[in-house]
Amino acid sequence: MSLKIYIAAPYSAETVDQREKNTKIAIDAAICLYKKGYSPYIPHLTHWVDKQAKESVIELNWEDYMRWHKPWLEACDALLYFGSSRGTDIELEIAKYLGKIIYYSAEEAPVLKTKETVST
Repeated sequence: MSLKIYIAAPYSAETVDQREKNTKIAIDAAICLYKKGYSPYIPHLTHWVDKQAKESVIELNWEDYMRWHKPWLEACDALLYFGSSRGTDIELEIAKYLGKIIYYSAEEAPVLKTKETVST
């Protein structure tokens, strides 16, 4: 079973374009980790939830999203922290408190041995 890793990177921004750029950066990091054998959780994908909520006139605020992601952070084995923000700094402190493995770049995370990479 691969390690579950939570992607903690800034999301909030003044424009939709910048939020989408931040989402793409997190997705790129997750793809890198996936290729190394991890199972990444990308909280930035709730970007689409936020967009739909706004279109449906459903109010979700910053605290709602932090509450949405916290169980996933608790369930993960590790946290990838890159870039300080109000949310990522809180996620980093929670991960440290819970004794999670902390990486500060996707490159820092070692390649994991998986069934596909282990020779028989």
